Amino acid sequence: MADDKEMSAPVVDGKDTVNGHIISTTIGGRNGEPKQTISYMAEHVVGTGSFGIVFQAKCLETGETVAIKKVLQDRRYKNRELQLMRILDHPNVISLKHCFFSTTSKNELFLNLVMDYVPENMYRALKHYSIPNQRMPLVYVKLYTYQIFRGLAYLHHAVGVCHRDLKPQNILVDTLTHQVKICDFGSAKVLADPSQTGTSPLLALPVYLSFMASFLLYCFEVGLDQIAVKGETNISYICSRFYRAPELIFGATEYTNSIDIWSAGCVLAELLLGQPLFPGENAVDQLVEIIKVLGTPTREEIRCMNPNYTDFRFPQIKAHPWHKVFHKRMPPEAIDLASRLLQYSPSLRCTALEACAHPFFDELREPNARLPNGRPLPQLFNFKQELSGASRELINKLIPDHVKRQMGLQHFMHPAGT
Repeated sequence: MADDKEMSAPVVDGKDTVNGHIISTTIGGRNGEPKQTISYMAEHVVGTGSFGIVFQAKCLETGETVAIKKVLQDRRYKNRELQLMRILDHPNVISLKHCFFSTTSKNELFLNLVMDYVPENMYRALKHYSIPNQRMPLVYVKLYTYQIFRGLAYLHHAVGVCHRDLKPQNILVDTLTHQVKICDFGSAKVLADPSQTGTSPLLALPVYLSFMASFLLYCFEVGLDQIAVKGETNISYICSRFYRAPELIFGATEYTNSIDIWSAGCVLAELLLGQPLFPGENAVDQLVEIIKVLGTPTREEIRCMNPNYTDFRFPQIKAHPWHKVFHKRMPPEAIDLASRLLQYSPSLRCTALEACAHPFFDELREPNARLPNGRPLPQLFNFKQELSGASRELINKLIPDHVKRQMGLQHFMHPAGT
């Protein structure tokens, strides 16, 4: 059941969100704060999905442009996304300004989440380069993926949240500052302990397992390149599939935050390639695409992903060398990072903080690092909660010496034990 705290947000008339429609609500009123009325003028819809809509609006009192996510709210239950967003506070994670409820003439209740408006997302940013058959400049790939991992480090280590739907469409990019923010926590879940498990959208049913093993055998018998399977009709499901960790495809009912690390690895590879690395058309075809690159998982790797699968046998396909996946001029550091992220065994994938410390991002740690237009980089080293529990050695790698001097952390400028 929804608690009083959640349902105490203001309720307003929720007419259709059309251009020019004005929504007035109140904010404040807690802990002695005075209440104030705030009004938003709806401008246009910027996103739609099974969740509802996201529309751009302007605050009439301040002139600020915001994004408002409007979702149908079941009166019987709490809204998990709202609960999570109320605790999130990080430069690389979208923040909640406030929220309110709206009703319709049919007595439908909608939750409206008011957030910062960021005009671009990673999917559209990549399209700017892929449509004219160009590659995204490597400095942007480094800058964007570093911030993704920094945001994940905060989510995983500071607040124990697994995003569970990381993909380019859910990564916002400020085209002026090039700051990145992870958004859309509609699928997110708290996994406070890294060993704590979640529930997979695929059930590990014997019939499903048998079908997948049999179909994979058929795929390899006729040839991987000859398989063409009609995709599902749900577009958001198709988009998410490319970034789905193999343990979920294997029907695992237990998983960890490492599913986000796999997704981030897929995003990194896509930015480097200009197209998705694993463009499967359905769950089985998705696994085929992964096996084309990583090869057939070993029995131990299958056990790590889903112990229920160890009795099934798969055709033995050799891994495709990582250096052949990318073009010849790809820096070896980029290839190494991708290989560390895209591992079958969830426990072998590096953590988000370890990814931030990878040599691929060393260019960002240079004292004179700048954007291609000469402007300064967004803040990258103002770490806070995400460093909780990190080793001295890892912290030493994460924070450049010139930043340590500015922060008065000279004691971290020497390797441990020296």
